[in-house]
Amino acid sequence: MLDYAALNALAAVVREGSFERAARALHVTPSAVSQRIKQLEERTGGALLVRGQPCVATEAGLQLCRHVERVGMLEHELRDALPALGMGSGEADERVTVRVAVNADSLATWFVSAAAAFAAQEPAALLDLTVDDQDHTAERLRSGAVLAAVTALAQPVAGCNSEALGTMHYVAAASPAFVRAHFAKGVGARTLASAPSLVFDRKDRLQARWVRRICHRNVETPRHWIPSPNAFVEAACSGMGWGMHPASMVADAIREGKLVALVPGSTLPVPLYWQQARASPRLLEKLGAAVRAAAGQGAHALA
Repeated sequence: MLDYAALNALAAVVREGSFERAARALHVTPSAVSQRIKQLEERTGGALLVRGQPCVATEAGLQLCRHVERVGMLEHELRDALPALGMGSGEADERVTVRVAVNADSLATWFVSAAAAFAAQEPAALLDLTVDDQDHTAERLRSGAVLAAVTALAQPVAGCNSEALGTMHYVAAASPAFVRAHFAKGVGARTLASAPSLVFDRKDRLQARWVRRICHRNVETPRHWIPSPNAFVEAACSGMGWGMHPASMVADAIREGKLVALVPGSTLPVPLYWQQARASPRLLEKLGAAVRAAAGQGAHALA
């Protein structure tokens, strides 16, 4: 029989990042959390945590965290089916946390409406969102760090289903003044090689893909690194550089003349998919339904 008090302590430390915050979340002392995890490690015969700031789970620790999260979802489902069970008392009263990986541009545009709809429908559930590049969120799912992901990967991760959400279209845009200063002679390999570009982070390959499509070869561009979707748009409007923006996110700026497309009519389509484990608990199915609905509705809906 597994010790679920110890498993909950482990999951809390991984979720909160420290023994102290986990203890506050569980309404116990840090020494109680430490003792439970020590006993669990003795029983499993190996380390379950890498102690640090923050604490992170080992591979074995991740497996146990995945297990306790699934148990929590199943118990949540059981309480819905059998209300007479009530919420009980103590640590079993903890809310269920669902870990999801999502790309920053989806989070900045359409995904929050999905999260809000799910939270309204399931007030006992909490979301733990991890932001990563759409080409890398599936790695989070593959490693077990999350239970579901918005990803650009169509091929299902082992043990998961993959469902198309739609396509996010990106437009290469900059301020009118920047275009006059750097692209007066047109947009090509020579001008792109000298005009500063805006790049979200070291995983962001959208600019490189668009440049290759326009120039039919790779071109190295000077880069500003700006890891914030809203600051990214603001930097482009202020004339810092050109960048790849979700078309829905900059539609108003383009209409108002704050931004202009470098090559009108040339967008970069990025298909997105929702992946989650097969035979998922109903709670995860409800989240998936909210995600699919949000992806197809509203001003920032995927095409």
